[in-house]
Order: sequence, then C-alpha cells, then structure tokens
Amino acid sequence: FSRRISSPQFGARLTGKVGEYSIGALFAVVTVRTLTLTSKQPRASAPTVPELGDGNLHAERLGQAIRFRTVSQDGQPPASAEFDKLHAFVRQSFPKVHATLQHETVGGLSLLYKWQGSDPQAKPILLLAHQDVVPVDPVTESRWHKAPFGGELADGFVWGRGSLDDKCAMMAIFESVELLLTQGFAPRRTVYLAFGHDEEAVSAGGASQIAALLHSRGVQLELTLDEGLTVLQGMMPGVTRPVALVGVSEKGFINVELEAAGEGGHSSMPPKQTLIGRLGRALARLEEHQMDASLLPPTSDMFDFVAPEMSWPLKPIIANRWLFGPILRWQLEQANSTRALLQTTQAPTMLSGSPKSNVLPQSARATINYRIRPGNTTAQVVEHVRNAVHDDQVKVAMQPGSGTEPSPVSDVHSAVFSTFGQTIVSLFPDALVAPGLMIGASDGRHFAKVSDSVYRFVPMVLAPEDLARLHGTDERIRQSDYLRMIRFYAQLVQNLDGTR
Repeated sequence: FSRRISSPQFGARLTGKVGEYSIGALFAVVTVRTLTLTSKQPRASAPTVPELGDGNLHAERLGQAIRFRTVSQDGQPPASAEFDKLHAFVRQSFPKVHATLQHETVGGLSLLYKWQGSDPQAKPILLLAHQDVVPVDPVTESRWHKAPFGGELADGFVWGRGSLDDKCAMMAIFESVELLLTQGFAPRRTVYLAFGHDEEAVSAGGASQIAALLHSRGVQLELTLDEGLTVLQGMMPGVTRPVALVGVSEKGFINVELEAAGEGGHSSMPPKQTLIGRLGRALARLEEHQMDASLLPPTSDMFDFVAPEMSWPLKPIIANRWLFGPILRWQLEQANSTRALLQTTQAPTMLSGSPKSNVLPQSARATINYRIRPGNTTAQVVEHVRNAVHDDQVKVAMQPGSGTEPSPVSDVHSAVFSTFGQTIVSLFPDALVAPGLMIGASDGRHFAKVSDSVYRFVPMVLAPEDLARLHGTDERIRQSDYLRMIRFYAQLVQNLDGTR
C-alpha cells in the first residue's frame, strides 16, 4: 500500500478529492487528526491463571482426541462410532466436568453442558466449538510429515486433523473448566459449553438444534464465543505487532442459480445463439457489474482500533478516511482477501450443460456462490443478479435452502468487548486487539437470536505460512499455543464473571 500512495493514480485521485481546498490547509488538518488519535487498546494486566504444570499431559490428551476420525462430509451420515468413542474419552479425561456440570446430548451427537452460576440475574455465557473435522484427501495423505490422524507430539507441535480446526478449542475448553473446578472456582455467571458435531457439513443438526433448545428454554446469553479469527503475525501492513482480530460478525451466503432453456438438438445444426452462449453472456455481465464495495462496520471498526498503532505513511491514510476513503477502498479492492472485507463477493462455482459433446443441451445451468457482507441481504443479492443479467430468457432463482443472512454486528464498545480484549492482552501482551469480519461461516451464526454478542476468535498465533494448514496438509498446533489456549478460556470465564 505504501508504495502505491506515491503513484500517479494516487495523485490524480487525491487532486479530484481535495478540489478547491488548499493543500496546506488539508495537510494541517490531516496532521492534527493523525497526531491526536487516541489508542483504543485495552490495558494489559497479569493473568491470574497460572502456568500449567505438565504441559505434555494436556497436549497428549489433544493428540488422543485427534485420533478419533470424527469426519464430516456433505451428503453422508456422521461417523457415529467415532463420535461415541470421543464422547467416552472426554468423560474419562475430565471427571470433574462430568460430575459437576449438567450435560446432555442434542441432535444425536452434539453435546451441551451447563455450569450453574450463583447469580440468576447475571446473563450466562457460552463457549462453543465443534467436534468434527474435514476429511483428508487420499491424494495428499502421503505428503503429510506426520500421520493425519496420529495425534503425534513432535518438534514442539501436536500434529493431525483437528489440531487447528477445531478440536483444539473443544479440548482446551474442557481442560480449562476442569482446571477451574480443581482450583475450587464457582462461577457467579452460568457457563454453557456446546460442541456441535456437523459444523463442517453446514451444521444442520448440531449447533442449530442447540441454539433452538436454548431459545425454547428462555436462555439469553451475554456472550457466545466460537471459533474464527486468530492472533495474526505479519499480516497487517503498517503494524509490526501481532493483531488479535475478534470476529464480531460473519458473512451470510447464498447460492444463486442461472438457467437458460431451449429445444436442444444435434450439434451439427446449432442456432446462431446457443444456450451456453446466452448463459456465458449472463455470467460476463455479472462479472462486469459486481455489487458495491463499502467500508462499513465491522471492517471500518477494525481500522479505527488499529490506526492509532500504525506507522507512517499508512497512519494518516487510515486516520483520515473522510479524505482518503476512496483511495483506501481502491487499494483494498486490488487483493482478493481484502476485497472480501468490503463487498458481497460472487464466485461462479458450477456449470452444467449437455451430457455429450455432439448434443446441444436443452438446459444450461450455472451456480454462483455469494458471500454477503453485513448491510446486504439475500433478497438484494437475487435482485442484483436479475438486474445485472438483464435477460428474460435466463431464469434467476435462489437455490432452495442455501440462503443465510449476514450475522448482526456485535457492539465493539460494550463492557463485554472491553473485558474480552483485556483477557487477550493478559495472555498475548504484545498483541493489538481489533474487531473484524469473518468471511467464512461458523456455528456461531445460529446463536444470534439467543446471544447479545457473538464473537469468533481462537486464542492462537498464526503466521502467513500457517494458513494453508487449515483444512490442508500438515495441520498442527504449537504445544505452547495450545497450553495458552487452555489458560485463555479459564481466564475469560473468571474475567467475565466480574463483568456486569
């Protein structure tokens, strides 16, 4: 970004923006606004949860959990026997949890626990994770340095599928509650634990049923914490410190289907305008007419939290979005990863036509996946597609059952968010804290109706080279990170117990 602000395009955009204002006056305003930025970072304090004793013991339990192949695949029933083995393992491994907390099975294989608090007026909190993992592609299995379901401890890591997504969080939550019970902690605020079994398969029967059950019981949560963003190292331009991004919203999603229908026939006598040609033109028009990009919460909130800690020349750019907003948006739109923070994205993912090379299709279809940013709706997406395609011969329809609205944006100025940030910096003292937008989907979206705030955050550090391990080859977690996760959840329960 800093290389681009000296480019001719930057100068042209800036000249058009400032118009009749004098450069000197603008420079003074920009400088004053930049220098008077105040930090939004929480105050760091020493954690009250002590270092864990035998770290290998905790890491080995995570390794054992990884060995259960609780794989979810779309369109296939869950591996019930493996889930049953995992459930028996956690009952044996965490005796105090199972002796103290009420627990039940929901939706066949999902787990719900209740740790009763002493104050019925204090809203409960929910710690959420999922038990299931994605499969390992047999083609890539030979590329793993450690067996993908071996749960091996080696080189300071715990290796295997689920070590990052998301058995690490599930096991760390169990470990943290067992630790608090061992220390004699009794919560004022009721604490729920929930572990869905089908998050990787759209969570049709797990977390959604847990949320519905809590709603039927009249439960209203202060906070739901699920998997999501992490402490990112070396991924924020202009910031040398790690940035702990807390997902306070997530995108919705919808599949839109386009269909062009006709008579078909033999390929030796094609019409001037084929169905596939018509469909191709519709897709081209969609690519030419994308949905608008806007810098809205929570992405704008992220910049507000990070800007005071940034270096020059990015700091004045971010601090003065009233002037540099169009330039900032333009820059963010240049990369796929950052454009997704501004825009409802569209991705044509499936095409179908004739079953044979010499047969004209009677129907040509395309499926387009949209990830909907907060501020847009599924209805707006469908209307946008119809207007952009602008062809009565191409049918536009939402794929049945595919529509999910963007989640509400949790309040980043609340006491709960402040306490959450303080918990982060107590265990990640070098990190900056900022809200963020989760562009993927999580089980947390099901709890918007029963929770005042839903955060999506996993307390671990990820560097750029770690991202490919998520759902990829050589998934692993640093043993030190896992031990810190355990302490984080225990510290969070204690800290939120004092937040009103």
